[in-house]
Amino acid sequence: MRTRLKIRGETTSELSTHTSVHQCYTVCVNVCVCVCVCVCVCVCVCVCVCVCVCVCVCSRTRKQLTPGPVPGPGPSCVSYRSDQSMDVPIVFKGGPSTDPQTRKQLTPGPVPVPGPSCVSFRSDQSMDVPIVFKGGPSTDPHSLEGVDGSSGAEPDSIFTLLEDNIISFVKAELKHMQKIVDGDDPECSESQMEGEDEEQRRSREAFLNITLYFLKRMKQEELAEHLQSRTKAPQYKRELKSKLKKKFQCVSEGVAKAGSPTLLKDIFTELYITEGGGGEVNQEHEVIQIETASRRPDTAERAITLEELFKAPPGRPQPIRTVMTKGVAGIGKTLLTHKFTVDWTEDKAQQEVHYTFPLTFRELNVLKGRSFSLVGLVDHFFSGSKEAGICSFQDFLVLFILDGLDECRLSLDFLSTQTLTDVSESTSVEVLLINLIRGELLPSALLWITTRPAAANQIPPEFVDMVTEVRGFTDPQKDEYFRRRSIDEEQVSSILSHIRTCRSLHIMCHIPLFCWITATVLEDMLKSREEGELPRTLTQIYSHYVVLQNKVKMVKYDGGAATDPHWSPQSRETIESLGKLAFEQLQKGKLIFYESDLAECGMDLRAASVCSGVFTQVFIEESNLYQDKVFTFIHLSLQEFLAALHVRQTFISSNVNLLEHQPQNKKSFKMFTSKKTTLNLLHGGVEPDLNLLHQSAVDEALRSPNGHLDLFLRFLLGLSLPTNQRLLQGLLTQTGSDSQTNQRTVEYIKEKLSENLSTERSINLFHCLNEVNDHSLLEQIQESMRSGSLSTEKLSPAQWSALVFILLSSQEHLDVFDLKRFSPSEEAFLKLLPVIKASKKVKLSFCRLSERSCAALSSVLSSQSSSVKHLDLSNNHLQDSGVKLLCEGLKSPHCKLDSLSLSGCVITEVGGASLAAALSSNSSSVRELDLSYNHLQDSGVKLLCEGLTSPHCKLDSLRLSFCGLSERSCAALSSVLSSQSSSVKHLDLSNNDLQDSGVKLLCEGLKSPHCKLDYLSLSGCVITEVGGASLAAALSSNSSSVRELDLSCNHPGDSAVKLLSQRLNTLRADHGGEQRIKAGVRKYFCHIHLDTNSINRNLRLSDNNRTVTCVKEEELYPHHQDRFDYWQVLCSTGLTGHCYWEVEWNGDVSIAVSYRGISRKGISNDCRFGFNNQSWSLICYIGFYYIIHNNIITHTSCPCGSSGRVGVYVDCPDGRLSFYEVSSDSMTLIHTVSTSFTDTLYPGFGFYGYIGSSVSLSPL
Repeated sequence: MRTRLKIRGETTSELSTHTSVHQCYTVCVNVCVCVCVCVCVCVCVCVCVCVCVCVCVCSRTRKQLTPGPVPGPGPSCVSYRSDQSMDVPIVFKGGPSTDPQTRKQLTPGPVPVPGPSCVSFRSDQSMDVPIVFKGGPSTDPHSLEGVDGSSGAEPDSIFTLLEDNIISFVKAELKHMQKIVDGDDPECSESQMEGEDEEQRRSREAFLNITLYFLKRMKQEELAEHLQSRTKAPQYKRELKSKLKKKFQCVSEGVAKAGSPTLLKDIFTELYITEGGGGEVNQEHEVIQIETASRRPDTAERAITLEELFKAPPGRPQPIRTVMTKGVAGIGKTLLTHKFTVDWTEDKAQQEVHYTFPLTFRELNVLKGRSFSLVGLVDHFFSGSKEAGICSFQDFLVLFILDGLDECRLSLDFLSTQTLTDVSESTSVEVLLINLIRGELLPSALLWITTRPAAANQIPPEFVDMVTEVRGFTDPQKDEYFRRRSIDEEQVSSILSHIRTCRSLHIMCHIPLFCWITATVLEDMLKSREEGELPRTLTQIYSHYVVLQNKVKMVKYDGGAATDPHWSPQSRETIESLGKLAFEQLQKGKLIFYESDLAECGMDLRAASVCSGVFTQVFIEESNLYQDKVFTFIHLSLQEFLAALHVRQTFISSNVNLLEHQPQNKKSFKMFTSKKTTLNLLHGGVEPDLNLLHQSAVDEALRSPNGHLDLFLRFLLGLSLPTNQRLLQGLLTQTGSDSQTNQRTVEYIKEKLSENLSTERSINLFHCLNEVNDHSLLEQIQESMRSGSLSTEKLSPAQWSALVFILLSSQEHLDVFDLKRFSPSEEAFLKLLPVIKASKKVKLSFCRLSERSCAALSSVLSSQSSSVKHLDLSNNHLQDSGVKLLCEGLKSPHCKLDSLSLSGCVITEVGGASLAAALSSNSSSVRELDLSYNHLQDSGVKLLCEGLTSPHCKLDSLRLSFCGLSERSCAALSSVLSSQSSSVKHLDLSNNDLQDSGVKLLCEGLKSPHCKLDYLSLSGCVITEVGGASLAAALSSNSSSVRELDLSCNHPGDSAVKLLSQRLNTLRADHGGEQRIKAGVRKYFCHIHLDTNSINRNLRLSDNNRTVTCVKEEELYPHHQDRFDYWQVLCSTGLTGHCYWEVEWNGDVSIAVSYRGISRKGISNDCRFGFNNQSWSLICYIGFYYIIHNNIITHTSCPCGSSGRVGVYVDCPDGRLSFYEVSSDSMTLIHTVSTSFTDTLYPGFGFYGYIGSSVSLSPL
């Protein structure tokens, strides 16, 4: 360091009562400091800083100066603009001189590594106390020592201290900079900078500029650039946050630039955002999507908050870089991005993000054809980044928000676009965006892209890490929104009550912007006390809205009064121009309009600006950064309303049907299709027949493959209603159309409903009927449902459609749908499939479904809009082929199924393999599975267990009761229980002959520390004391998790029961005994007794009332009201739980079970076993067995054997009735009936008049 001290003395006189003399000295100090910084082992940079400091000191005498604080630097203290006061700087160890004259004489070469004499940045031993400017805080935690200016201290001592302070300041700053360069201070001491005043900040910036200057002169541009970006980034971040907050914190609700700005946080209502779905395109009309979403339960997908947007869900290790958020127009996507940005500026969200750059495709569209680098593009929209020296974003976590992908008019070719990785290389905006999205350009950046569903496929799914959907308002959020708008509680209650009673309004209120439109209309009507009822249809809402906006325009801009006639010629002309624009742009699928779009419709910028200026809440103008104008309607639905208005007006005024002669448009947003109708337009002054226009519009809407004409059709038909024509009087040309015209339209719609239409098209036609105020078809079905007289066998196709519409509108039916309430048939199942798709719990047991139904159900489960979480398919003849089809749906990533019952569906090991594959798939969601009463056997369970050990399997409850399992299954099940990846907590193995050997194998799994089993049922598994001891030992281990055990219908022994009862929370060991160790259903043998009060008089009792024989002569039984007039007898033993008995028969007999309430008098079918819905019967007749119930005969494949012995098994809780042919060493299943028993069953026997036929109750 070299210091040169120059002192120039001056003397001044001061007039006062004292004779003191003041002396003033100007002292200049040249200080040069060279510091070497080692960035890595082989790169060292030396920086030399020379500063000239001049201080003017005045005193009476030099001896009177005393120590005091160092005065703050004045404006003239330090000169950075010239080198006149600087001495020749020193050169350290052959390093380059900082003086340009000296450097010319030096031989260029690498900067040598500094020796130990250089300034050390790794310790504070060589540092003096840093300077403090104007009493500000020190740059070092040590306090500064100074001299009191009034103490009379010598200038030498002052400048010695000044020199020390300057040197300390330089050292401290350079040390701080090295920390920044080394990455030891990643936040760039942002908190420290926030605590500085303006002079301190300027001092640091001045020194930074000096440092950067010398680094660049030393040809260390990269280091200088890195240092500049790291040190100036915090200031730019503060400025960016300030700008973004100012831009987004205030909104004009509903429409930009309309009304008084309101703080976003005051009006923002949380939206329902879900994770799920893919980037696939959804071409359905967005109103249909909203209606579908309204039927979907709020718990169908994982709801997420803005704070969770870039957080990977549990079980997903890879980070999330790109998020796509889908949502229909007006659902709140853009407002959501604004709220996110404001939260970031206020340090409330995503604080790990250094910079957030929100961009819209509307802004990016106007840059088409221009070239930018990524750095240049950011600086184009967010000025100041280049000045801040941020030339690379590699050192920061940056978030780009790209709002409105559906509005993108840039060509996004992800397949053939060249690769770009340099953020400073210029190219087209399209190439920048594609490489940014692909992750090849700035892969560290986060991206949030918003879009309407129809445009989601513009970005390949492999470049999107997570897809979210804005579902709009849930019902509670709707209420919250309306309550936030008004403090008038009575008014809010009236609005909410009205919306809940209008299905179409309630559905549309999922869209926040529609809530705003509805609130605007209803609040005005309630405030002005207008006569008549509140609007109930969409056409009425939008008609009122347009009238209201014209009234606002007339009062605000035309100087009129609210009571003046609504429509002036200028207003009418404006609406007609907007209607033409709306219709022609809808044909092209455009919702935003640039100057070229306006020109195509014969409208110039001035006219468009006038429209947006007077109808500010209908048609809006937005200006981007460079004042390129963009126009749009406030919502797609309003554009469709004005388009319908235009089509109607054109038809009435010029006999031109605009739905004809439309050019074919292949775009996915196509609104109207090309079609030649048979419409014969009348000329010569004859009034056009609006019914013909309506019919052609209905036909066009039904031809649309994606429903893009649905809402347009509702508006077009609704405008024909007299009430809407009166409301729009002055704007809408009156046609004088009477109710007869509308009635013809209604009849035409009903004719179409009788055709084979898709559910979506049928539902929209019912909405159309609602728009024209016709509810006759719905009221007819509703009355039948209320009276209980609804017969699905007699429903016409139109009535079926009405039933579907009603059920879809009923939350009660969508919570739990039971097909048996309508018709337990496959035909009814297929007709009501849309209702099944929208329901949460679906009960289809005993509905005679087949493989055909499984294909339809698989499609339902695979649908993204499916709401089914619980599905009961038990007791249907699905077989393995049907299960295989069903499993395709279970594998779908959209499947949300939580529980599945396939009990009694005739499934073998083949179906078990299909289920194993489905349960082990990546997207498997099933947690509960019931496979009871199937023929899986050991081989099927072994295959199933392979799926249960998969880490993707989420199954925690499995029922395998009556699956024909033996000890060989227990080894596979034991491996499942001991698997670390298994999640099974509930296992039902009841009614399988596992025996003690199987239980011993199972206990190996129960002992495993990985076993998570909580409940185990081994009821009726032929377990003796040996098996009981194995269970007691296993469940007494410390690792056992079992808390509930069912050992009923076994013979485990008293000691095992005692030990187990001490260990378990719940133990069932009832109905035990030695008879329970018999194989098969014989373990449930029970003794039954004939009811002598019910026996017919032509039946004779013998063998201690255990044998019944048909005789010719009547027996002398006393009169009793329970006695049958037909040849039958009922038993007195009621059946509960599991029951089995055997009978020997001879002749032609009926072996039955019946409710006690079966009719006794007469010989009609109401009295005969099997010929009514009160009883089930096995008929042994002429060498064959037949099953009969409710007068329906089922032929069995089993002929009558020679043994004449039949066993009957009943499982009352599960609705099973099985008949067996019994021989001395075997049992052959004749038939099993699967049903639902609603009352206590009693055994019974019947005869057919053949004398000598008999039945005997057999002991086991």
